[in-house]
Amino acid sequence: MQAKPPPTGPGKEDALPVSLPAKSPDEQSTAQAVAATYTIIGWVLQWGVILSAAVIFIGLLMLSLQPDKFAPQKLSEFPQTFGGVWAGLLVLRPQAVITLGLLLLIATPVTRVAVSIVAFAAEHDRRFVIITLGVLLILLFSIFFVGAVVVVGQHQSFQHGEYTWLYPLLIFIGAIAAGLLGSLVGLGGGVLIVPLLTLVFGFPIYFAIGASIISVIATSSGAAAAYVKDHMTNLRVGMFLELATTTGAISGAFLAGLLEPGLLSVIFGIILLISAAPLVFKLGEELPTGVKNDRWANWLHLNGTYPDHHLHQDVSYQVTRTPIGLAMMYVAGLISGLLGIGSGTFKVLALDAAMRLPMKVSTTTSNFMIGVTAAASAGIYFSRGDIPPLIAAPVALGILIGALAGARLLAHLSNRLLRIIFLAVIVVAAVEMVLHGFGIA
Repeated sequence: MQAKPPPTGPGKEDALPVSLPAKSPDEQSTAQAVAATYTIIGWVLQWGVILSAAVIFIGLLMLSLQPDKFAPQKLSEFPQTFGGVWAGLLVLRPQAVITLGLLLLIATPVTRVAVSIVAFAAEHDRRFVIITLGVLLILLFSIFFVGAVVVVGQHQSFQHGEYTWLYPLLIFIGAIAAGLLGSLVGLGGGVLIVPLLTLVFGFPIYFAIGASIISVIATSSGAAAAYVKDHMTNLRVGMFLELATTTGAISGAFLAGLLEPGLLSVIFGIILLISAAPLVFKLGEELPTGVKNDRWANWLHLNGTYPDHHLHQDVSYQVTRTPIGLAMMYVAGLISGLLGIGSGTFKVLALDAAMRLPMKVSTTTSNFMIGVTAAASAGIYFSRGDIPPLIAAPVALGILIGALAGARLLAHLSNRLLRIIFLAVIVVAAVEMVLHGFGIA
């Protein structure tokens, strides 16, 4: 499942147009299997997004027919278990239908992982069959075991003064912008959703983080469907590093229930500022140079190529410092589970600065990964009652629209411009969240 595999070997140069020799019948068969893998995974993500969005929309329509649809108490009246969702569906309760749509969205990256196992098996790649099976087992353990034993969160004591039709509309519009920026720079949208819901709408940060987890999955599924089909994502790099991010996400989700909201805001902002610092020195770089595969990258065949529409050529690249990237991905997963942001900042940082992938490959592969990372902690947040449908639903729908638009735009932008946008977004959000954490509006 490689990103249009380039020629390998110690003498190959990086970031150059690819000129592939004639392929043998076996190589042609493998290339066809790889192309089929990209197509199948792209369709799984696309139809998962369409189905979940349709169910969420139907639930919102059902809710709009109720006389007290915007009552503030509706924010905290929703099913918090799979059994509760099923019981609500039997009586056609709108909140249960919306929640079902959100659960289908959470299931989309999990299904993608399961399908990848079959795809790797078709390619006769036993290493990645085992790696992908490990990722799937971690996800299922988190959703069905860890999520089942967590305690209910703090939402029961939450009271919101008002909630009118304007709230979901403005959240929807803000989510479109978050999805657009998130898909461009691999952040997942959570970097804007959390400040939007806490600073603008006054929701508690545990609700914002729960909705942000949904936004991360929506951004990943929506944008990754296009990126995978366009062969801009390195599926092998993403799948291998998901072993670390999913494990870290479970750890972070546990910690989130033990820390104060103000402290979470400060941690959020400081982490973003730290992430931004190394990028200042690389603002002018279009493509990495002098990069050679390390031992892990050669063993796992992590190098690849991608079509760069801005440069009008196929660009080949290799991968280095894989163990450092793997360690950084555990930290990224920890941050994702703790703060609900997808930790795209650390993922892009690991892929771009540590492993030296081109910026476009870093952002698209980060987008591909963040949905699985978020799904690993989503079951915990759902069971804790921190994913309120009336907040998460407009977030999910808006994020999906923005992510699909951003995916179309990214292919035509330069790596330099992406890095500048990435830097600006995280600095502004970081400052806002640090101030909010210290009680400064």
